[in-house]
Amino acid sequence: MTGIPCPTCFLTRATSNALAGDLGESIALHAFGPLAAAALLWWSVLALRQRRLVPAQLPAWPLGWLAVALVTYWLLRLWLSFGLGIRGFPGFPLS
Repeated sequence: MTGIPCPTCFLTRATSNALAGDLGESIALHAFGPLAAAALLWWSVLALRQRRLVPAQLPAWPLGWLAVALVTYWLLRLWLSFGLGIRGFPGFPLS
């Protein structure tokens, strides 16, 4: 509605590309794509080993750091794409 991309714009496609093995395209879409793919794989293995959907003893502190990093990356991309007119990595993709 606003025309401003959200912090997670292109993250789903980037994660999908990382899971398919296309790390170059994944990073070009969103730098957090490979990290999200690794986190999904780690979560899945841990959940299967513990036989629980939400694995026990997950630390909460990484979520705060991740949120700060994601918002910082988003603000950088906004500035590069809309402030400096850079399209493509590290700004927002052309598509």
